Amino acid sequence: MSWLDRLFKRKTPSKNVAKERLQLVLRHDRMKLPPGLLAALKDDLIRVISNYVEIDEAGISVELNERNSRRSLVASIPVVGTRRKKD
Repeated sequence: MSWLDRLFKRKTPSKNVAKERLQLVLRHDRMKLPPGLLAALKDDLIRVISNYVEIDEAGISVELNERNSRRSLVASIPVVGTRRKKD
């Protein structure tokens, strides 16, 4: 979904949502990831990062991307604020 669609709250057609989900499943399958690994990784990232900053857990996105035979982990973690350091 483009940022303009989000700005004007346009809904993504269900065929596009299905296509994105299928692409995600295929990427995971090609990388031979065990089931639940990405979810466990996301949980660990949330736990560690939330020690340092306040985050919006509902807005977190963690994806595996593949481009030109290169794989990358892309995490988008909305930061709400900072945590005070405990003395």
